[in-house]
Amino acid sequence: MLVLLPPSEGKAAPGRGAPLKLESLSLPGLAGARATVLDELVELCLADGEKAREVLGLSDGLRGEIAKNAELRTAATRPAGEIYTGVLYDALGLATLDAAARRRAGKSLLVFSGLWGAVRVGDRIPSYRCSMGVKLPGLGALGAYWRGPMAAVMPEAAGDGLVLDLRSSAYTGAWKPVGEVAERTASVRVLQSQVVDGVEKRSVVSHFNKATKGRMVRDLLTSGARPKGPAELVEVLRGLGYVVEARAPERAGRAWALDVVVTEIH
Repeated sequence: MLVLLPPSEGKAAPGRGAPLKLESLSLPGLAGARATVLDELVELCLADGEKAREVLGLSDGLRGEIAKNAELRTAATRPAGEIYTGVLYDALGLATLDAAARRRAGKSLLVFSGLWGAVRVGDRIPSYRCSMGVKLPGLGALGAYWRGPMAAVMPEAAGDGLVLDLRSSAYTGAWKPVGEVAERTASVRVLQSQVVDGVEKRSVVSHFNKATKGRMVRDLLTSGARPKGPAELVEVLRGLGYVVEARAPERAGRAWALDVVVTEIH
């Protein structure tokens, strides 16, 4: 099973780890594209802080992120699973998984990124600020930039098993499964169900969406379940206590769509 995750806007401090080694990151086929984006981002942040702030969409209070980006080549690194923070990653709780679940996480979780394309949670990276929605002056929109490189490496990364797509919309454009890979992909959204005046209403709540996805991944990892495809995943999730509504694709080469329905926000 390959689980596709979004990154987090907030990131942990890098600590005292060794500096970045691009060649050590997973998906080595992305090395050249990563170097290009890294060079462009560092150059922008070194040359013009105000322009960098506008390009990156940062408020005045986040100007420190520009200086941090300018030092990415020499900055200390930590495993990506420790760098990414926020609601989804808090709910996932990688650090508190048992040894077997952590091994499964290292093999199955892939975090998409505007700077790196995608990394595994064990890859050592520095703390950075660069979302997939950014348009770098020399490269344009990063979502479009990554489509070619990601298309070249993701079919192999997906292997022949289930692909569980939990990415936010900003990151889905960087790679969309096609063909038989799409047919074994399940794209998930989380809906809150509320009854108002006797009528059920459903909505997407960002915080709840992220927290539920994080808990769902944690439950899959700790259970040791290994669903081979979307239909089996639905049964596994229901067995773990989730309310899941599934829509199989109507045509070949399309992904399954899964709605996880929840009633409480916590």
